[in-house]
Amino acid sequence: MKILEFDNKISFDHQTSSFSDIEVSSGASVSVKNVTFSLPRSNHTILHDVSFNLSPGGVLGIVGPNGAGKSTLLRLLYRYHKPTLGNVEISGRDIWEMTARETARKIAVVLQEHPTDFGLTVSEIVTLGRTPHHVGFGGSSGARDGQVVEAAIDQMELRSCSNRTFGTLSGGERQRVMIARALAQEPSVLVLDEPTNHLDIRHQLEIIDLLKNLPLTIISSLHDLNMAADTCDEVVILKDGHLLSVGTPDVAFSADAVSRTFEVMANYERLAPSDKNLLTFNLKNEENYP
Repeated sequence: MKILEFDNKISFDHQTSSFSDIEVSSGASVSVKNVTFSLPRSNHTILHDVSFNLSPGGVLGIVGPNGAGKSTLLRLLYRYHKPTLGNVEISGRDIWEMTARETARKIAVVLQEHPTDFGLTVSEIVTLGRTPHHVGFGGSSGARDGQVVEAAIDQMELRSCSNRTFGTLSGGERQRVMIARALAQEPSVLVLDEPTNHLDIRHQLEIIDLLKNLPLTIISSLHDLNMAADTCDEVVILKDGHLLSVGTPDVAFSADAVSRTFEVMANYERLAPSDKNLLTFNLKNEENYP
């Protein structure tokens, strides 16, 4: 499938779809400014003074060991949690100055775990993504809903299973359905929590390939550092709720930063003929690492 972009519109060159008027943002800037988050009625601080910026259309990966605060940071980005201190801005506007509906029109979320007992078809689940654009209970924007839903289904290559129920799908197909539902929101920013988790290598590559072609600002937590280095424009490294490193992958993923974060020895190996850098890891020991 070929994706054509012009004048902030997107046209899907597909045998079963010819929608040339589906509005798609080229992405929005995201700014996290001195964000600290503590659990309500608790002295436990999960994130400490985290700051970073992402340009419109950029792809940012959030990495760190378990318990580093990755999921909490994502929840702050899509307004599930409110920062204790600091603020999160989309295109220069604090997300807590927006209504919930406004936020849902700008930010779409794909979570790590999905219920499998929806009892709904792929088309019905993707249609749920249109909810932020409806006015009133049961409202609908009519023919446009159908156009956007069909375009999202085609973009995620779900046409062949659009009438199947969610529970009958493979893990990779389910993930594509949830991304299609997010795209149906017509967001500027797409937030994903471990989008390749529990997927085999083929489905991981399929999901990453599809995400790289989306004309959106994308923020995703990832476990695979080499995948983050290969697919992200910027990387944020967290440990114990603190920002340890931020920047382009070649800057953020210094051997020292990775070693301090994950408590392993990290080295770069250059791969021929691609000339890519590959991170390799070994356990620390007293003989080879202080």
